[in-house]
Amino acid sequence: MAEPAARRCCLGWDFSTQQVKVVAVDAELNVFYEDSVHFDRDLLEFGTQGGVHVHEDGLTVTSPVLMWVQALDIILEKMKASGFDFSQVLALSGAGQQHGSVYWKAGASRVLTSLSPDLPLHEQLQAYFSITDCPVWMDSSTTAQCRQLEAAVGGAQALSSLTGSRAYERFTGNQIAKIYQQNPEAYSHTERISLVSSFAASLFLGSYSPIDHSDGSGMNLLRIHDKVWSRACLAACAPHLEEKLGPAVPSCSVVGSISSYYVGRYGFSPGCKVVAFTGDNPASLAGMRLEEGDIAVSLGTSDTLFLWLQEPTPALEGHIFCSPVDPQHYMALLCFKNGSLMREKIRDESASHSWSEFSKALQSTEMGNSGNLGFYFDVMEITPEIIGRHRFTAENREVSAFPGDVEIRALIEGQFMAKKIHAEGLGYRVMPKTKILATGGASHNRDILQVLADVFGAPVYVIDTTNSACVGSAYRAFHGLAAGTGMPFSEVVKLAPNPRLAATPTPGASQIYEALLQRYAKLEQRILTQTREPPERIPQAEAH
Repeated sequence: MAEPAARRCCLGWDFSTQQVKVVAVDAELNVFYEDSVHFDRDLLEFGTQGGVHVHEDGLTVTSPVLMWVQALDIILEKMKASGFDFSQVLALSGAGQQHGSVYWKAGASRVLTSLSPDLPLHEQLQAYFSITDCPVWMDSSTTAQCRQLEAAVGGAQALSSLTGSRAYERFTGNQIAKIYQQNPEAYSHTERISLVSSFAASLFLGSYSPIDHSDGSGMNLLRIHDKVWSRACLAACAPHLEEKLGPAVPSCSVVGSISSYYVGRYGFSPGCKVVAFTGDNPASLAGMRLEEGDIAVSLGTSDTLFLWLQEPTPALEGHIFCSPVDPQHYMALLCFKNGSLMREKIRDESASHSWSEFSKALQSTEMGNSGNLGFYFDVMEITPEIIGRHRFTAENREVSAFPGDVEIRALIEGQFMAKKIHAEGLGYRVMPKTKILATGGASHNRDILQVLADVFGAPVYVIDTTNSACVGSAYRAFHGLAAGTGMPFSEVVKLAPNPRLAATPTPGASQIYEALLQRYAKLEQRILTQTREPPERIPQAEAH
């Protein structure tokens, strides 16, 4: 029998905090190849811990840009050694850890366009970065620049309305402002500033790749409604910034064909397309195949909500980005710090360290918990800024303790009510076709997912998201190839494996939780106003 035809495919890349990873996805959307290079383990010479350098001040966090370049060299050589057939790659796209930035030195574009296939990338590019240790999303050293940016545009809410978020220390505009203020010489020698995503795309393109709208929304610089750079924000950060950033493009754009370097060194087809790279969170939204009205809840160390929005209402909390898969729509991110560690603490205190006892407590208590509500924030919460534990009876009387089973339900109901209230604050609405996709550790507990379905009034599905940013990038590469035809993303990925139904709302749940949600929101405001002077805003980092 004849050998089966070689598999035409797209590659999805992920330049994340701790590793570079790649997957190959065939036309039936099956992942048939994956590999990774782990920075701490495979690139010891850079001396990173968790892929980063934490500086002496405890606030400045950077990564060596050449480490990322060398990781790409290593992974491509591994693929070549394994016999991977690069000639079958139709297109590639990728993701980068959000907010991080790369500073190309004057003359770098000339080198990018004339790379020799006889040498690895890192040897040819090592002298062409004006900043060798790049700021990344974990950096929280730019509080002064955040205040300056907010003041320049009329305050935190004005900046959020304009760019989708108030000023955050890790956001790129504030990082650029700090570099301009503290290292003006390096800034003046910079001819291009990339995000980690557009930097990685530039390596494949052999020329500067534009920043895409979705990852560009995480900079405090892009006007999210008309998708152009805000002149006021640019001017507040650094001079000549617009020319150093270049124009931003829709996330599904084909930004060009692969550099001849990869054709000569690895055997890629000269027709292989490069689709704009985006941020890791937007790429994960693509990997989870969220559609209009859907919501993804990642139940990890911190809990993160991904929302699909039509009409966003930017607020002082959370982030609104342009959608990576639909140029007319938006996505939002909300991060809650008190996630799995808080659930584990209450399990240990009220369920004898046992998840099965924890589940029994949820099964034995009624929806709405007889009106008992709880707020559990052992570390300073981000959404909203509250710390401590607060328990209220059905009469809104604050008490110091609940019985164990009531405590467990109060925790889980409270966590999900907070998520729904703050999602609605950004413009999210549950629709008849809404699906909730649950991921992370707690998504394995069916009783927790039942409460999630009841509070939101929508079915909950579970999905394997081990490589969601990578797989989402490969899906986006297919979408980029089809985007000229106007084919929607949902049509491109219809063959992908479906999520598994885990819980549906209990009849009558919506009536019970409608009143409770209103009470919860009022009590949250009450706690906020009672908490002495508002705490000085501490720089926050989110999981990537």
